[in-house]
Amino acid sequence: MALHPALLFLGGLVVVVLGAEMLLRGATRIATLLRISPIVIGLTVVSVGTSAPELAVGLTAAHEGKGPLAVGNIAGTNIVNILLILGLSAAIRPLPTRSLSVRLDVPVMIATAVALLVMAMDGVLTRAEGLGLLLAAVVYTVALVQLSRQEAPDTRLAFRDALAAQAPPRVNLPTGAAAWAWNGALLLAGMALAVLGAELLVAGAVELAKAYGVSDAFIGLSIVAIGTSAPELVTTMISTLRNDRDVAIGNLIGSSIYNVLVILGLTMVAAPTSGVDVSAEVLWIDLPLAALVAIVCLPVFRSDRLVSRREGIGFVLAYAAYLGSLLLWRT
Repeated sequence: MALHPALLFLGGLVVVVLGAEMLLRGATRIATLLRISPIVIGLTVVSVGTSAPELAVGLTAAHEGKGPLAVGNIAGTNIVNILLILGLSAAIRPLPTRSLSVRLDVPVMIATAVALLVMAMDGVLTRAEGLGLLLAAVVYTVALVQLSRQEAPDTRLAFRDALAAQAPPRVNLPTGAAAWAWNGALLLAGMALAVLGAELLVAGAVELAKAYGVSDAFIGLSIVAIGTSAPELVTTMISTLRNDRDVAIGNLIGSSIYNVLVILGLTMVAAPTSGVDVSAEVLWIDLPLAALVAIVCLPVFRSDRLVSRREGIGFVLAYAAYLGSLLLWRT
């Protein structure tokens, strides 16, 4: 007997929360073992892991010839990441920003959003452009790790001490090679549960929406975008409440970057020879809006080196207005 959509939705939410907690614990412990700041783990491993639902949607859409769904999902998810999830996180607790984020991460996020808009102008995203995005992902990741390791020693020690202070008492945890194996398994298991939970959550949400007569367009641009962002949402909320704010910010910025460079890049490479089609609606509405949201982050991150509660609330209200416009004009 099929599960009721509400039970499917709630079950998915529980699995996502469990997976996000495991993912976050594994990531922060690996950051300690590597002696690098947790924001690097958030920007790379956690970001790619929590973007797995978007990859599943993109590859499926490419295989079925539904290019606009793949591109629209990436644009919608990035809008959710910044306006809704980052906004909620800052509304709960103001988020300090690092100099490296302002100098490297946010400009790269803006560059990827604008580059995607430019590439889509001809109405198709080609396999060669996808390979270019994947190459850019490698360059960005190497630059990020190198620049992070060049931080002042006292800054790296502060990050490590902060992690130690936040961690709960633990007894007989593995050390050495066993620690790498244990924390790596914890990280991978958390990613797998987050992806599974997101799939269940989206399936339940879509069935609930259909039961109440909500259109497919609204479902795709809102529920599916939010649902595939569920790992980012839960991971960010947990890390914010636990005061792991570097993981919170890094996860969202990193997801927005890797969604374009890796997730969409792989989707474009896996697409048929003709490439991934981009609809006029996605080209002239969703992609420019995603680029605008990324651009707005730069002055916000620069102001007082802090994303304040007021700015966070403003982001959330902007997302509410976006949802309202979807309901009025695109259903």
